[in-house]
Amino acid sequence: MGGGMRRRFTWRRGWFIFSGMVFTRRNLDWWCERGILTLMLAALVFAPLAFGAVPAWSFLVVQALVAGVLGLWAVRWWGGHKPKLLWPPLAWAVAAFVAYAVARYFTADIEYAARLELIQVLLFAGVFLAVVNHLHGQDETMAVAWTLLILGTVVAGYAVAQFFNHSDHVWNVIRPLPTPGRASGTFYSPDKLAVFLEMLLPLALAILVAGRVSVVTRILLAYAALIMMAGLAVTFSRAGWVAAAAGMLLLLGCLMGHQNYRGRAGGLLLVLLAGGGFSVWRYLARSISYGRRVTGDPDGPGVLDWTNRFDMWRAALAMWRDHFWWGVGPAHFDGCFGEYRPESFQGRPLWAHNDYVNLLADWGTVGGLIVAGGVVIFIIGLWQTWPHVKRAENTFGTGQSNRFAFFLGAVSGLFALAVHSAADFNVHTPANALVGVTLLALVTSSVRFATERHWHRVRLPLKLAGSLVLAGGVAGLAAQGWRHGEEAFWRAQAERLPDFSAGHTEALKQALAVEPENFQTAYDLGECYRTQSLDGGTNYVELARTALDFYAQASRLNPHDPYSRLRSGMCLDWLGRHAEAEPFYRAAEMRDPNGNFVVANIGWHYVQTGDYSAARQWFGRAIKLSGGTPNRMANYYYTEVCEPKLKEVAAGGQSRRWLYPRLDK
Repeated sequence: MGGGMRRRFTWRRGWFIFSGMVFTRRNLDWWCERGILTLMLAALVFAPLAFGAVPAWSFLVVQALVAGVLGLWAVRWWGGHKPKLLWPPLAWAVAAFVAYAVARYFTADIEYAARLELIQVLLFAGVFLAVVNHLHGQDETMAVAWTLLILGTVVAGYAVAQFFNHSDHVWNVIRPLPTPGRASGTFYSPDKLAVFLEMLLPLALAILVAGRVSVVTRILLAYAALIMMAGLAVTFSRAGWVAAAAGMLLLLGCLMGHQNYRGRAGGLLLVLLAGGGFSVWRYLARSISYGRRVTGDPDGPGVLDWTNRFDMWRAALAMWRDHFWWGVGPAHFDGCFGEYRPESFQGRPLWAHNDYVNLLADWGTVGGLIVAGGVVIFIIGLWQTWPHVKRAENTFGTGQSNRFAFFLGAVSGLFALAVHSAADFNVHTPANALVGVTLLALVTSSVRFATERHWHRVRLPLKLAGSLVLAGGVAGLAAQGWRHGEEAFWRAQAERLPDFSAGHTEALKQALAVEPENFQTAYDLGECYRTQSLDGGTNYVELARTALDFYAQASRLNPHDPYSRLRSGMCLDWLGRHAEAEPFYRAAEMRDPNGNFVVANIGWHYVQTGDYSAARQWFGRAIKLSGGTPNRMANYYYTEVCEPKLKEVAAGGQSRRWLYPRLDK
């Protein structure tokens, strides 16, 4: 061939030459396995360092890496040496949830939100199965363990530096929700850093106490554990502290049941109890007694407000009761929350701050039963595997085993994650979900020590079926990744430009052209045209009508959204079509009856119609719903417009309708 490149494929004989390099099925299999390990380690390192993979661009990188893993899996099946499939019982639960997620996607009310959730389900299912089948060897398992421990130490050290420098930056970005006095490391939220570290701390302690490592490595592990404990401490996440304590107590309790580790585990337990007791006395007790956050800020919001969490949980459980079997839809909690909002909660929670009730709200009883069945299968697998993993600790004269240490440390880290999930949304942070799924898969793969019946020889029918699934997964992740990446690019361009400017509007149009199912982009475009119309130019009517078109599109894409209907009513009021506006306000109220923003804007509608008595009632309710947070619109119109106008009418004066279109923004 040209350029001196000589290729020869003779698969019957099991070898080929590419650019002078001789490949056999066996070493091709080795290269694919190394490639899968490298890509998985790259994803595990990149995701926590890139803000927890929460921004769209960082999640897309993770998505591309996982697509590469699935592609190499397919190559390994066709070009590798005697490929096998490890299909433990938990894989059936994973497959069942994937099938349910696909079916639920096609019946979801908000297609865009359901599609993004389905992509995450497929991605993490692919990670689970790939890790089970390709990284179950001891060398690969320990490579994952050492990579995560080094990464955890670096991130925790960065968090400690943040704390002592009073920095609210993550790399060169200011945290979206500043939390003064609390460190978040490379994550946006201190609580998400706590989740990351609480999964790794038991693993570090397990290898420190029971691992078969050198003295120097043991000393380095001790330092790493101390740094991660310090990083966890400066998050001031009390749920994180409790979860980490639960994981470490499980670990040390199991180790104290073995004669080889009883002394070391007992000594370590005493040290942790002393340090934990000091932390509780020094920070937690002070924050409770003085009614402030653990940062010592006297102007802070006080101790953790569990009332808000109970409000979110009650709303989620109400969604579940109303949609008992199937839930409101994948990732629909945020979209449906307004309909169930309690009067005492006026924020936008995004998730229920409890993964278990969020699961029931989104996926219903069917989804909950599938996950519960998976948990039961996992626990049974642990019970069956434990004697075979524990046996390894007595194989060596020292009584130390990396296999046993990893198994116990990973299980304890997963237990900590399960405890913390009762008070936060942990599986919705991609980096933490990725670490949790990887640990779960590595522990699950230990079932091979107990029995060989879960291994399956990959013959032609299974190879064809599996290859189709893998090819579909790669193609789907690649296509959706490209589409979402292009949309994210245009939305990022819009954010860099002045709000409601012509350039901002044009960038949003490009984003909507790429992703026409994103209701938020359609709503944002409606806001652009409505705001431009309120400037009162000669084409204000045309601009308002264009805004109405985009609001109508947003309403169609998200039937639960109150704001697109509310803004439609405001546009019609601006055009003087008050009778046509009335149904839109009623529709908005139906979708968020206790939202102070919606209620205040309904009051604004009655100001436009001249019904100041009704307007005052709506503004009064909005002020009451706002609680301690001032509602600028409601307070202004209540005191400066409605009261004077009603007094003027009572005195027999002639009332004139006031119009303040810009005060709603």
